[in-house]
Amino acid sequence: MMQTSVPKSEKTPWTRTRRWWIWLMLFLMMGTLMFIFLYPTTEILRPLRTSSASSNNITTVYNCFVAYPHPYRFIVDEPHRCWQERPFLVLMIPVAPHNREARDVIRNTWGKETTVQGHVVSYYFLLGLSGEGEGSEVLEEQLLQESRRHHDMLQSDFMDSYKNLTIKTMVMFEWLNSHCPNTSYAMKVDADMFLNVHNLVYMLMTAPRHLFMTGRVARGSAVLRDHNSKWFMPVSAFPESTYPPYAMGLGYVFSMDLPIKILEASLQIRAIYVEDVYVGLCMRHLGVTLTDPPHSGLFRESRPYFAGNCYWSSVITTILQDSDQLWDVWGIYQTQVLNGC
Repeated sequence: MMQTSVPKSEKTPWTRTRRWWIWLMLFLMMGTLMFIFLYPTTEILRPLRTSSASSNNITTVYNCFVAYPHPYRFIVDEPHRCWQERPFLVLMIPVAPHNREARDVIRNTWGKETTVQGHVVSYYFLLGLSGEGEGSEVLEEQLLQESRRHHDMLQSDFMDSYKNLTIKTMVMFEWLNSHCPNTSYAMKVDADMFLNVHNLVYMLMTAPRHLFMTGRVARGSAVLRDHNSKWFMPVSAFPESTYPPYAMGLGYVFSMDLPIKILEASLQIRAIYVEDVYVGLCMRHLGVTLTDPPHSGLFRESRPYFAGNCYWSSVITTILQDSDQLWDVWGIYQTQVLNGC
């Protein structure tokens, strides 16, 4: 019997299946290469922008970027006070919503210094939203009552957290720019600080009125690459080995022509979560040089171990441990002033 051979052009089921898989693999490889080419890693890691206030936490790899710019709004506001008071200096104090104790201590210590050497000084507490879950509604009502009583609170609709301090700072610049057109200077000062308002105003009376920012200026600070550090910053987010000069966030003062310029710079620079460094990046982008204070002892991180009897009357800021310590320090400061320090 004559044997019939299979023509070479005829495909067996195995041959067809194998060729189908080969074409599929080639298609997937080409698609992957095109995706990498069109969407590089730096774009993949761009921060996500959301419209929901509850989703405004940091959303990128390593949690280094924050959701700013974004149209945040104030839910507790003092829209007319700064216009009416026309202060020489505005003090902006970031504080957590639940920290009523810190606000009350400040109101009864350096927050009472509302007229210094003939210059009006105003202060405001800056808050975000509470993340306390079921108890947040009660807290929000308490905050409204506190605001109606003191008229010194500003609350915006971002989630109040350490990682969102940059958002808090930029919202501060927004509010100052839109509400205080007749103000010469403003200061961002943390709630756990001793502040000598008299020395601050005295310094500002001879300070530049334009493109001015001073405080404890950090220069040549190394970028921390340790994943366990509170201030960890990956190379993908900031490739330089050192940060540009910046005023440390515990307390810095600036002329009131800077808020709008910093806001404009923020449109060009991705917002990282280290708020004082981010302000420094905006200042570098603007080409504005930070000013060192008249002498290095005015803005201090902590009280020196050996401090003179007139220490508190000689500084502008010093970081404290807690609100109870501010009560004690304020009493010592007043005694020093009465004794001629």
